Amino acid sequence: MVSKLFVNLPVKNLGKSIIFFADLGFTFNLKFTNDVAACVEVAENMFVMLLAEKHFMAFTQKNVSDATRYTEMLVALQLDSKEQVIEMVNKAVESGGSTYMEPKDHNGMYGHSFADLDGHQWEVFSMDSASSAK
Repeated sequence: MVSKLFVNLPVKNLGKSIIFFADLGFTFNLKFTNDVAACVEVAENMFVMLLAEKHFMAFTQKNVSDATRYTEMLVALQLDSKEQVIEMVNKAVESGGSTYMEPKDHNGMYGHSFADLDGHQWEVFSMDSASSAK
């Protein structure tokens, strides 16, 4: 069974990306952070590895996609409240990110989205307990 999840994302400027995610309130696992990689602690046993593009290329034989032009994946994070969703998206925009979809409020689920400095798409949402039980 899976014990931890690591999502690896290529970044053009690791220093700026570290500041961006710190501004969103994330912490970093310093054991896995150095001059070519930073380990963002998303939740218990869930991490996003920000890898300098050149270092990222050591793990694949394919070209790195331009996330500002093509969707490679959507990273989705469930937060505890609508207010936390709004706060995270606002912090992302204030820190140099951008929104790419309008917020949606549907049957107890509120969602919004932002793109980080490299164009990776992040979906953030909250669900009331009645909605999540369905």
